[in-house]
Amino acid sequence: MSNSLSCTDLFFAWPDGDVLFDGLTFVAGPVRSGLVGRNGVGKSTLLRLIAGRLAPQRGSIRVNGELGYLPQDLTLDTALRVDQALGIAEIRAAITAIEQGDASDANFAAVGDGWDVEERAEAMLGKLGLGSIGLDRSVGELSGGETILLGLAAELLRRPDVLLLDEPTNNLDLRARRHLYDAVEGFRGALLIVSHDRELLDRVDQIGDLRKGEVTWYGGNLTAYEEAVAVEQEAAERMVRAAESDLKRQKRELIEARMKMDRRRAAGQRAFEQGGIPKIIAGGLKRSAQVSAGKHLGMHSDRFDAAQDALAEAEEKVHDDDSIRVDLPKTAVPAGRIVLRLEDYVLRTGLHADLEIRGPERIALTGPNGAGKSTLLHAVAADNAPLVPWRLLPQRLDLLQDDLSVVENLALLAPSAENQERRARLARFLFRGRAADQPVSTLSGGERFRATLAALLLAEPPPQLLMLDEPTNNLDLSSVTQLREALASYNGALVVASHDLPFLREIGITRWLSMEDNELHEIDPL
Repeated sequence: MSNSLSCTDLFFAWPDGDVLFDGLTFVAGPVRSGLVGRNGVGKSTLLRLIAGRLAPQRGSIRVNGELGYLPQDLTLDTALRVDQALGIAEIRAAITAIEQGDASDANFAAVGDGWDVEERAEAMLGKLGLGSIGLDRSVGELSGGETILLGLAAELLRRPDVLLLDEPTNNLDLRARRHLYDAVEGFRGALLIVSHDRELLDRVDQIGDLRKGEVTWYGGNLTAYEEAVAVEQEAAERMVRAAESDLKRQKRELIEARMKMDRRRAAGQRAFEQGGIPKIIAGGLKRSAQVSAGKHLGMHSDRFDAAQDALAEAEEKVHDDDSIRVDLPKTAVPAGRIVLRLEDYVLRTGLHADLEIRGPERIALTGPNGAGKSTLLHAVAADNAPLVPWRLLPQRLDLLQDDLSVVENLALLAPSAENQERRARLARFLFRGRAADQPVSTLSGGERFRATLAALLLAEPPPQLLMLDEPTNNLDLSSVTQLREALASYNGALVVASHDLPFLREIGITRWLSMEDNELHEIDPL
């Protein structure tokens, strides 16, 4: 198959022996494919294996055509020029030398058929919103989002047949995301995207669900995938209920069969002891009854075992993406109460902000990267400006102490609560039983986020103002859903700095603010 990639019987384990893939086999054809799955299942690792950055211990990976790869943790040498980062500096230099009279074979060989490379590069940069940066500028002058788009431009200039993108919209503002969306829609090869960005995944042709070391493909975009999974899960839950009912019935019939066998054995023993039956006849009847009862009991035992297996098989098909169910009445704030007031508030970036938040408003803080959204939230927190109890969830989840367990961290923030009460609250955030005793240092990215969110929302005093800085960055779709569920129970004021428009729309934003050109102003809903 042209423009495709395939993995066959792939085995990969980490040096500590933790097996990630064992027998993974799949094919991704010449379409736009999204790859989803919970944090820690191996999505980014799989892309690194396909790209050759890691080597499997068994199995094969085949890529038909030229391969391009944009990693999630892309870093470029800040001393490079833009043309060097694009991989065209040598061709540009050779063209310049030829134009100045050096018509050597080496220069012509360096150019090859790339005489229009500068025009193609500038056109590509223009399509990605980087038309103003220039080929001779330093990479160090670019923002983080511009660096990501430059990396994508470098891959697209190579005209790959197969392109791997790992969380490409992380750290991109709305304008940059739209340029990337256009590039994805215009790509004509095989595209495999790992992302939690709903708008991006609604532009693909199929979704691969990576779960328990296997990829299951669903035709259509993310919305179609979620609808299909919902139907599957409803059927799987019906199967579980039916299997549970059958298991109870088989258990009841097995118990009844054992009781009948015991009653018959007791009745035969009494008849023999009373002398009503000759010994030789009684022995024959006893053996016949034992054989018949044994067969009957064995039949029921086999049915019970089969029912257990059927239940286990049905339960295997039900996803374990638990939902957060939490009640947070103490976070409520009256509608007219002022929770934050900024008057001619000046940031070190030069931004002047005037802002008043009343009651349980939900405010979206948008704007391009570098406008100062994070700076504003952290400055408000540092100055202790809110007029009510507040908490800030930063992009870097560094609020918890790594050497303490989840419940011990909560004890620091909610010291007056009883230990059992803290554990009961954590259970609502899916840290049940021993999970609450895990050291924070051992948690996955999604678990760490959930633990941090739980600690903030359950802290004393309960926060009546919650500030979130790019909360959905690096979260899988399940974790985003869990965050949305937790915020649905939050009754205080909310300020969310984010580029994730679908998430902002889903959490009930009531006011939209934009930061741009050192100004903070209200805008119409996006």
